[in-house]
Amino acid sequence: MSGEKQSQWNMMNLYPDNFWRRLLFRAPMWMWRLGLGPLVGDLFLILTTTGRKSGQARHIAIEYHRARGAIYVVSAFGERSHWYRNILADPRVTVQTARATESMRASHVIDDAELLEVYEVFKRRDPPLTHWYMRSLDIQDDPADIIAKKDRMHLLRFDPIREPTPPPLEVDLVWLWPIALITMLIIFVLTRVSKRDGDKRG
Repeated sequence: MSGEKQSQWNMMNLYPDNFWRRLLFRAPMWMWRLGLGPLVGDLFLILTTTGRKSGQARHIAIEYHRARGAIYVVSAFGERSHWYRNILADPRVTVQTARATESMRASHVIDDAELLEVYEVFKRRDPPLTHWYMRSLDIQDDPADIIAKKDRMHLLRFDPIREPTPPPLEVDLVWLWPIALITMLIIFVLTRVSKRDGDKRG
């Protein structure tokens, strides 16, 4: 198996096409719904697109980076990603980060200078993932090769707009925290009582 084919296989092998991988990929969204957005919102953004078939809001958590005063993401699985195909149908999206919830329009990065600058930001802030992604596309860590093969990349920039966008992901599971705390308290008390009774019998 060639290096390129091996890299492609490794990339597809990570695609969230089973229950456990989907659960792992959705973990940041569960944290956001639990009210922990500030803890994950500096690394992952919550992207809300409009389903190209259903017309309904669709949410996904994606690693992002800021550069040139804008937010950038990459579709690691290209057009196989449903959220990416939703953007191709309607680029108006809602973006949630630790800073704010904003209405934005997604656009492909095609300018050579911008592409190279953002690539350097990605490489500096997340070397393993960036290296893996470029290898999967058979692109060398070389400006000339990056520009020559930029059509293989799926790098997007989000720009603020004043247009309607799909509703953001709600923080709707905060009510679980009191239940969890009460449950932990009950378990703690029952454990102490059980231990005390055991000591008395001993």
